[in-house]
This record gives sequence, C-alpha cells and structure tokens, in this order.
Amino acid sequence: MGKRIVSQARGHGSLTYRVRKKVYQYRIGYPPIGTEEKARIIKLINSAAHSAPLAKIKIEYGKKEIIFYNLAFDGAVEGQEIELGKEIKDGNIITLENAKQGTRVYNIEIKPGDGGKLVRSSGSFAEVIEKSKNMVKILMPSKKEIEFNEKCRATIGIVAGAGRLEKPIVKAGKKFHMMKSKGRKWHFTSKVKVNAVDHPFGGGRGKRIKSKIAKRNAPPGARVGHIRPRRTGREKK
Repeated sequence: MGKRIVSQARGHGSLTYRVRKKVYQYRIGYPPIGTEEKARIIKLINSAAHSAPLAKIKIEYGKKEIIFYNLAFDGAVEGQEIELGKEIKDGNIITLENAKQGTRVYNIEIKPGDGGKLVRSSGSFAEVIEKSKNMVKILMPSKKEIEFNEKCRATIGIVAGAGRLEKPIVKAGKKFHMMKSKGRKWHFTSKVKVNAVDHPFGGGRGKRIKSKIAKRNAPPGARVGHIRPRRTGREKK
C-alpha cells in the first residue's frame, strides 16, 4: 500500500504541514474610512507570521478608543505619534490623492477600505510617480506600474526590517524553527531527485526526467509543474 505524495499531504493539512494558529493572531489593517485623527504607537510586536515587526496603534476619541495593527515603518519607536490625514511624514496613513509625486508608501489598499494588501514585506516600498483624474499611478517594488483609486489608503515610509536576509542563519536548527512557524516544507530538494512516492517528478533515474507540464485532468495533489498551455508554437497572423 502506498502513501500520500508530499503535494497531497500538504494540501490535506496534517500537523506536519499546518501552521500554528497563534502565529496569525495579529491582523493588519486600517481604522474605518473617514478617520482623521492623531494616533500613538503603543507597542512594537515581533510576529512570527510576518517578515517585518508590527506596530500596535491606538486612537483615542475622548473616552472611546480604536486599536489596530499596522506594519512598523523604518525608524518607528514606541510612544511615537502618527496622523491619519494629509501630512506627508513617515508612519502617517493617508489617501493616495494626498500623496505627492515621489512619496514612498507601503501597505497599499487595492480597494478603498480593505485595510491594505500590497507592499508589506520587510524593507519594501512603492513610489508615487503620477497622478491623473481619480487615479494614482504607483511604481511597485517589482518595477511594474499600477494604477490605484485615489481614495485607497497607504502608509508613508519604508517597511521596517530591511536587511533581514543579509544576516546568515548559521545553524540548521534555527532554519528548522523558522520554517515550522510558517508551516512550510523544509528542506527543499530538487523534485526529480526524490522518490516516486514523494512527488510526481520523483523516481526519474538517470536522464529520464518527466515532463514538467502537468496533465490537464490531473488530480489536485498530482497537478504540479507548469500549467498545461492551450496551444504551443508561434502564433499565426
């Protein structure tokens, strides 16, 4: 009797391939649309689920208060004041319509009010390059230009934690625990080098390597490699 291949085991989600729930206890987002107040960073948090530190931010409305979590910007300190409004200053949260050309931003909303979805990894930032009617064009870290609704919000500055990958890991044990917190497969081995029971590409002895294009009707666990193209060859004009 065989066993599940690794691709299927990961999809099934056993204890081996499941991330700890506690890791994802912090949800990044922004306060409700229309909030334009001063806020304060009350704590900087090391989250195992994120590559950058998080900032716990509090807004006070007299006796009421709003607490939310955002990615910390480079140079953030506990107790620092930030604003939700129009001022261009590191850490402030603004709508893109108020951003000047050349402003560096991160945690950008795709739709107004979604809490920020793009440019969230440590040390990353995007740059406002052009503004037109109701739209703002931004140069992403990938050097791709994308247009956003001017009502989308973003945080000014650069995400903290730049240089995270420059420090060597040194010990295999440390790498093991890092991957354990993310629930990912480790070590990484070339797929054609493993046994046939571990991967659809496995068991290819010598030069007999299997095709990396998945069969069109392959089941989810075995559908690995490149997506089957609709057609091949040069397009006829």
